[in-house]
Amino acid sequence: MKVSSSHTPTLDLDLDPAAAPARSLFPGSAAPRESKRSLVGGLIRTARPRQWVKNSLVLAAPLAAADFRNAAGIASAFVVFCLASSAIYFLNDALDVHADRAHPTKCQRPIAAGLVSRPLAYATGAALAVTAAVLAQLLTNALTVAVIVAYLVIQVLYTVVLKHMPIFDLAVIACGFVLRSAAGGTAAEVELSSWFLVVAGSGALLMAAGKRYSEAVLVGEGESSTRASLAKYSVSYLRMVWQLACAVAIMSYALWALGLESNGTLVPWRELSIPLFALAMLCYAAHIDEGRAGAPEDVVLRDPSLVVLGAIWVCFFGLAAFNV
Repeated sequence: MKVSSSHTPTLDLDLDPAAAPARSLFPGSAAPRESKRSLVGGLIRTARPRQWVKNSLVLAAPLAAADFRNAAGIASAFVVFCLASSAIYFLNDALDVHADRAHPTKCQRPIAAGLVSRPLAYATGAALAVTAAVLAQLLTNALTVAVIVAYLVIQVLYTVVLKHMPIFDLAVIACGFVLRSAAGGTAAEVELSSWFLVVAGSGALLMAAGKRYSEAVLVGEGESSTRASLAKYSVSYLRMVWQLACAVAIMSYALWALGLESNGTLVPWRELSIPLFALAMLCYAAHIDEGRAGAPEDVVLRDPSLVVLGAIWVCFFGLAAFNV
């Protein structure tokens, strides 16, 4: 909130603009209780629990290998990634508070709106990051710990520096999805094939480029007030990137599925999963084309066709993987 007058300097305070009237009009215990509820709600919103759906990618490698013997390790990797990703959200929102206040939708984020102070956001993010690293050490193996630490380091670099650098910001966003998939493989102690990594990488690049494309469509091409790197991208360039990534994801998945060793089942479940995967990618691409893929988790959760296609694909691939 900006507090200024002809006799006092302008102060940049991380306070909720609506909080002061509430305290003055309702003295006593009611206002503090309401303030605490707003603070807790703001902390939860900043942690972005809706985006934890991204961390379900830790299931991809075990599903592809049909190996869930280390279910506890896989579940631990999911929990650790939820903590690690939320830690990065706190850091990101605290650093981006001024840019978020200029954004048509991000201005409603708790830190930008003044519900959560920046010092508290930094402290909470640091606590979540340390907790994630400690739990990874206690509950998973050394390779998974290395993946989690790499994720935290790369994401901190992204938040501080790399997100302002075009191309590199796309690469880091895509890397985050790939590391989630890799953590599932290391936690389950299954081998990660080259084709699996290509599919994961190209699919991740599709989401990353689609996210930037949707932001560019929302705020306007060349607009940098909400994100510096957007000024370096043209809408046509971002469109080319996500279209290329979509094509590579579909092609590499088809080659991967067709190249896997036949399991002798009567129904070619794995081959039938190819058109389902392609349709899901094309449905997601339609959201990008309309500029509505700024939040990938919302696209996945709110589109019934994507939910149905995803569920059927999991069934088909699972039937093939478990030799049904």
